[in-house]
Amino acid sequence: MDFSVVNWLAVIVAAVVAWLFGAVWYMGLSKPWLKAAKLDPATMKRSPVPFIVSFIAELVMALILTLVVGAITGGEPNPVAGLLFGFVLWLGFVATTLSVNHRYEGFGWNLTLIDAGHWLGVLLIMGAVIGWFGAPAAPAG
Repeated sequence: MDFSVVNWLAVIVAAVVAWLFGAVWYMGLSKPWLKAAKLDPATMKRSPVPFIVSFIAELVMALILTLVVGAITGGEPNPVAGLLFGFVLWLGFVATTLSVNHRYEGFGWNLTLIDAGHWLGVLLIMGAVIGWFGAPAAPAG
């Protein structure tokens, strides 16, 4: 892996913006999501752990997306490539995994659509941010 294509600022910004998108997404869809996930808010334990885990996971996702986009574009990421590969990775790995897991877990398609929509937004946002930031600055010298 060529970590020289990683723009670390882009990775961090992409993860932060994607995490904030997730907060807005699930706040707006909290009632349908709770119903689809068969959860009762009255019995749920409140914990910061899922928020921390999701941010760490999004940092990892942004890093991997940066490596993929950097490898495919020859180290010159751009917003179109970021969006394209964000979508392709979502379609090939996220949407398929959620569809399979939710069927085995006995959840309906409503949960899959809500969760898959969230992850599509996350990967598109990350791809756009990574592409917009572009390649890391060349070392001075």
